[in-house]
Amino acid sequence: MSDRNSEKKDFIGKKKKNKKLDLETFLKETESKTNKKKKYIEEEEEEISTPKNNDKSKNRKINNSSNNSSSESQSEKEREKLKKNKSKKKENNSSSSSDTEVLKKTEPTTNIIKEEKINKFTGQVYSDDYYKLLKKRMNLPVWSSKKQILDLVEKNRIVIIQGETGSGKTTQIPQFLLEAGYYGGIVCTQPRRVAAMSIAKRVSQEMEVELGEQVGYTVRFDDKTSQNTLIKYVTDGLLLKEATTDHTLKKYQIVIIDEAHERTLATDILFGFLKELMEKRKELKLIIMSATFDIEKFQNYFDAPLAIIKGRTFPVEIKYLAAPTDDYVDCAIKKVIQIHKEEKPGDILLFLTGEEEIESACQQIREGIEELGDEVGYANVVPIYSTLPPYLQEKIFEPPPETNPRGIKGRKIVVATNIAESSITIDGIVYVVDPGFTKQKVFNPRGKMESLLINIISKENADQRAGRAGRTKPGKCFRLYTEESYEKELKKSSIPEILRSNITSVVLNLLKLGIQDLVHFDFIDPLHLKL
Repeated sequence: MSDRNSEKKDFIGKKKKNKKLDLETFLKETESKTNKKKKYIEEEEEEISTPKNNDKSKNRKINNSSNNSSSESQSEKEREKLKKNKSKKKENNSSSSSDTEVLKKTEPTTNIIKEEKINKFTGQVYSDDYYKLLKKRMNLPVWSSKKQILDLVEKNRIVIIQGETGSGKTTQIPQFLLEAGYYGGIVCTQPRRVAAMSIAKRVSQEMEVELGEQVGYTVRFDDKTSQNTLIKYVTDGLLLKEATTDHTLKKYQIVIIDEAHERTLATDILFGFLKELMEKRKELKLIIMSATFDIEKFQNYFDAPLAIIKGRTFPVEIKYLAAPTDDYVDCAIKKVIQIHKEEKPGDILLFLTGEEEIESACQQIREGIEELGDEVGYANVVPIYSTLPPYLQEKIFEPPPETNPRGIKGRKIVVATNIAESSITIDGIVYVVDPGFTKQKVFNPRGKMESLLINIISKENADQRAGRAGRTKPGKCFRLYTEESYEKELKKSSIPEILRSNITSVVLNLLKLGIQDLVHFDFIDPLHLKL
């Protein structure tokens, strides 16, 4: 590996049935629509529970113009039928909370496309774009596990979900929960503001609602929510800040911690805080979502069932360097230009450590491709990092350029930080160039200073990066280090941020959360303090 490697110390450090809130006032529809819903319920054998919580003050009201012309509720005969179905399902609920369930794929029903024509949130007729997006949603791996996921959430207060990046869990599971009647507020955390903003925009498009109304996001210096917001995407730091003013998070019925494998400082504090909060708020539900395969630690920590969503992946050919390189940035730039010149059509994803490296590499790649002239196709080189303006970040989702006059297809080249490992999914990536480095914040207790250093990635990070090449078709991952370095120098997983950060900020955050017994606070990885 390069001389830029930095040495690091390796620190080793209820299930209870919950009443499901269901507001009939939100689900009133026209009689023709109700008949369609009855037919759909019988075909899918879905469970619709009757309201059990009379405290309607905790639930949001949706101002819907279509509610003024809504019909009467379901008949008594149908209510009895639904109650019987519910009691049968409850009798079969004898599974242990520590079980692992691999969700079986079932063929998505095609009649759901014609289930509803009126958007119950806006009162408008669904457009053709809505049905196009719906077809794409139905092809996601998570869609075929929809019923099993909802069953797990209903039967357990805490659920662990493992799904590969690109399986659709981040965008679809909150929508599944909303459709199932969880109107008490759903919040989903993201480790980066770029991900929170882009995902919220995508979900609002899929639901065909205005961003900031039923679906919104809150990040630092930008709040795109309203009183009508039912699904909110936030950074983990913002949810932690919100918890300091509202110790019970009473605005939310379901809390989703996404990208839990990244183990940010805010996420680790939220783990312990939410575990204690579950004892105080019996109606609260918690979902932990991760993309890695080693999440037994989460399962044991929360004593919760683990659901595995099988994604669709294609084989990825891994290629290593024969000998270590002295300048990984220069080597990466040359490799990208070589791929563009010699490999078959397909977009390229290059991982670098920060803004300065990324902007410099983009410029050099553009210049190198221009020198090749008509020998290669057009290339659209786009950067992505956290401080990039949102309108420029969206360029990574644009299609590749057209073919050149010689008939050679164009290619999109994305140069990104580790945000593209799991937080953001970019379609069309076939080739990945992985130099094997990332930036990490490290605290030096002797000098009492925090530094942002370039460190070696872990094997989990390397596998995540390689997996980006196999989403749409078989791909290749070019690792700019030797196979021996991968086996001997890369650790299995990265050190959690809380174990390499200044403990002062952790203590202050816990005090703001109203936690007085700091010594016995249940961290997922115990802190080894020298007092």
